Amino acid sequence: MWTKAIEDAINKTRQNIIRYQGLYPHVSTNDSYELNDNNDWTNGFWTGMMWLSYEYSKDEQFLQAAQEATENFRERLAIKKVLDHHDIGFLYSLSSKAQWIVTKDESAKQLTIDAADHLLSRWRENTNIIQAWGVKDDPDNGGRIIIDCLMNLPLLYWAYEQTGDRKYYDVAVSHADASRRFLVRGDDSSYHTFYFDQTTGDSLRGGTHQGYRDGSTWTRGQAWGVYGFALSYHYTKNPLYLETAIRMARYFFARLPEDNVVYWDFDAPINADTKRDSSASAITACGALEILQHIGEDHPDRAMLEDGVKRSMEGLINGYATIGKPDAEGLLERGSYSVRTNTSPDDYVIWGDYYYFEALMRLEKGHKGYWYE
Repeated sequence: MWTKAIEDAINKTRQNIIRYQGLYPHVSTNDSYELNDNNDWTNGFWTGMMWLSYEYSKDEQFLQAAQEATENFRERLAIKKVLDHHDIGFLYSLSSKAQWIVTKDESAKQLTIDAADHLLSRWRENTNIIQAWGVKDDPDNGGRIIIDCLMNLPLLYWAYEQTGDRKYYDVAVSHADASRRFLVRGDDSSYHTFYFDQTTGDSLRGGTHQGYRDGSTWTRGQAWGVYGFALSYHYTKNPLYLETAIRMARYFFARLPEDNVVYWDFDAPINADTKRDSSASAITACGALEILQHIGEDHPDRAMLEDGVKRSMEGLINGYATIGKPDAEGLLERGSYSVRTNTSPDDYVIWGDYYYFEALMRLEKGHKGYWYE
């Protein structure tokens, strides 16, 4: 099952390289991806898919396209093109860092360190957080974190490993600790976002930007937590991060619907029109597979995690993947960008395609993505 799905993903990625002509897919409209010229937070997922395709197939077409994209990311960082946000890890872990991991290109390594420096510039000493969105002192976002940022921290941990400069590690750990304290609730669910007074650093309130309501659990946010804390554990070996990742995964898998692919929010009313988020299931599968690398065969949660991965991935392949649709641009149907704002609420989303592909590569090849070496 996994091999067939990987080969389908590679064939579609090959077709899309020709279709997109150097542009980057984001989300779809009428079954076709909207394209941009590398000015969105999602562009690294496309390069990540090209690197995965190259590693599996060794087809030079993928290598060339991925390397050309990395040069485009170099230009983007040089002019700071739409980079007033924290998603630098999504962009550069899956482009230049991937290139370093695969080819040991020294210029790609330096570009990735430069990207980590840019992410570090979003550290706010008053609040001890990495600001999610907007410029420093932004009145709405200056004291705001979102759970997605956990997936950007590996860029900083990696930079510490490469340079020995402790500042990268300390900032990543401080932000992970704040995320664990303020974004993860006592029942193992999560807030999407949390606000701090940017002058005093006082905690203010949890909320949401994309979930059903402030106190609900947006499924993709929960997924970011599962994978993000697992990756923080990989780098730090802090057992609290591993415990948190497992708790969040248990919450997620306990709420799988009958077809094993989650709705967009665990608290949204369920009816025939309720949107799914196939990307949340793909991300959580990756996170659970990462957790499984760090626990023993006799761990009490091992069976739960293995079952959750199996159910999720089989659910995606059997009900949501575009296998058997050779002309489809996306790999997964029924991803949601923002149901709350009716922005691509039931479409292809490029991050869903990437994490689905990564999960397949983990299952079939023992691949680990490009979050660490």
